[in-house]
Amino acid sequence: MDLPESPGPSSIRELSHCYRALLGGICPKLSGAEVARLLFSGVCGQVPGRDTHEGAEAAWELIAFSLTLLRKICCGLSAQSLDGAVRGPWRDILSLLFDPMDLMSQLVLHFQSEDQVISHLAAKSASVCVLYLISTSGAVNPVWQKQCVQVFSSSPPGPELDACLWSLTEVVKKLLKQSHQVLLAEVVAAFDCSLTALCSKLLPEERTQVGFGGSWRTTFCLLLDLLEVLTASSFVCGAGLSLRSQRIPAVQSTALLMTVSCCSDYFVKKRILLLLKRVLLQKLGEDWSLEGVALSVREHRDLHADRCVLAQCVLQAVAADWLQTLQVERAVFFGGREKEGQKPDGSMLRAVSLVLLKSVELHLQTAAAAGVDRTSDSNLQSLWSWLRRLDVSQTEVSHSCSWISLLFGEQDDDLMEAASASLSIFLSYRRCSGWDSYSVLEAACASGCNPHCHFGLLLQSLSFDHSILLDFLISSETCFLEYFVRYLKYLREDWQGFAATCSKRLADAHGSEPGGSVPPLEGSSSGIGLRIVEYDSSDESSEETPDGHKQSQTTAALMTDRSSKLKTKPSLSVIQSEKVCPTAAAVLEEETCHVLDRAASCLSELRQVVTRLQTKQLFPYNPSSLLKLLAHVESCYQRSPLS
Repeated sequence: MDLPESPGPSSIRELSHCYRALLGGICPKLSGAEVARLLFSGVCGQVPGRDTHEGAEAAWELIAFSLTLLRKICCGLSAQSLDGAVRGPWRDILSLLFDPMDLMSQLVLHFQSEDQVISHLAAKSASVCVLYLISTSGAVNPVWQKQCVQVFSSSPPGPELDACLWSLTEVVKKLLKQSHQVLLAEVVAAFDCSLTALCSKLLPEERTQVGFGGSWRTTFCLLLDLLEVLTASSFVCGAGLSLRSQRIPAVQSTALLMTVSCCSDYFVKKRILLLLKRVLLQKLGEDWSLEGVALSVREHRDLHADRCVLAQCVLQAVAADWLQTLQVERAVFFGGREKEGQKPDGSMLRAVSLVLLKSVELHLQTAAAAGVDRTSDSNLQSLWSWLRRLDVSQTEVSHSCSWISLLFGEQDDDLMEAASASLSIFLSYRRCSGWDSYSVLEAACASGCNPHCHFGLLLQSLSFDHSILLDFLISSETCFLEYFVRYLKYLREDWQGFAATCSKRLADAHGSEPGGSVPPLEGSSSGIGLRIVEYDSSDESSEETPDGHKQSQTTAALMTDRSSKLKTKPSLSVIQSEKVCPTAAAVLEEETCHVLDRAASCLSELRQVVTRLQTKQLFPYNPSSLLKLLAHVESCYQRSPLS
């Protein structure tokens, strides 16, 4: 169509008046047709003398301002932030722009602008306009859809492809948040073939050095963002829609892992591993507040199968020495330079470790479902060897179970995921081995997956503070509740194993940790002073322990009773040890019982405070099953022989 008459110098001023009217929630002074003409001309950048330097600057300013105003109008109407009487004129302006004027064609034209600001502003405005049109007409704009499909199918990395990737990601993300299942399925299906072709083009099929400069890096990272929201859309769309573009992390997992090995760009490697971690943990969209929406639908069979495929590819890569190709940079913040002595990048280490731990867990679960026994721990040993090679701990770690606390101690959500995966690995190993409890625990320690060690080290890191466990229980940010219940079920079956762990393995783990990475065996309270909520208020009186923590009368009596038994009934192992070194034996017995008693005390205090909260109807869910498990564990502690 013919362009409207070029605007004069007053265009920005008139559009500014419209902008202020929109922000003030009133109608523009100009007619709808005049505002539409100004906006259209502004988006097109029609100014006199555009070929001159001054004209180019004026055109840039006009385009940027017009794109911003257009986006604000769409957002205001979509968010219902305008009163009913005011909405009509602004809605009429958009109707004129998108129907007779075909503004979308001008927006997508800006996608290929070499000016990154204009290209990105156009992508943002187009996305908002597409979402607005979906909300009003129930259909996807055909001009935008056609342009993106063409670009995905044929364009190389560059501004136009980047704008299309960002725009589609934003549209899918918003539809996910709004749970528009039908529209979401339509949008994803419309781009399935072109996105599959794009992934095949950008992901390497052969082992070659990957890295094509800055434009490739930006394009690839935008593609990873899109793959994440597409995979998340599988949960909302359900089993009725299973498109290849929703399954790229699984279908092309080998290519993704190969890119990690071959790519020269560290940031891209890290982004890929973080994506694979979220897929395996089913935490897609956690950076965009999508996790609650995306995972609200139960995982269907195809999604589980895809995760198993991804896990199998990871384990095959590890078997082929994939870990040895991974280089982890030293931690650098705010673009600073890497310095000697700094620890390796923790988020990268946690991503690699969780990808491998979760892959082993899924592999063992799949094997168990098929009736096949798999007890090899070579993958975990490969992980621990890789971490030692990187000098993660900056000192020798003799007890492999310490790696979980060492790697994940500063990240609660990852720590719980790692502990939960390790527990599943151990239970699978225990079920298949057929060994006695002691032998299984010894082998588990060698593999770094003894759940008693992990739980004991967790309690030590929290200074045995039950209120922090309570915070974990009522928080939805970690999988602690699921992990805790599963571990307590095992603990009630193997209390003696936990007692043995407190006596030997936790002391070994403490002795191998660098510079206090795991808090002292006595459970000092350094770094654990803060609590989300103070839960200690109760009608029961309490007394202070030597480190300042409070104990209820019930727990104090419990520990006093056990201490009296300890004085009158030394164990055979201590009697035998005293023949060699009475002082060392006494210290060992004291520290052993101290750790065991404090662990039991922590769980007892937790049971009491949860009971009080439940009685007052202040607990956020029904904890009856949890309380039964805690009571059973407390009973095991009271009945257990002293050792």
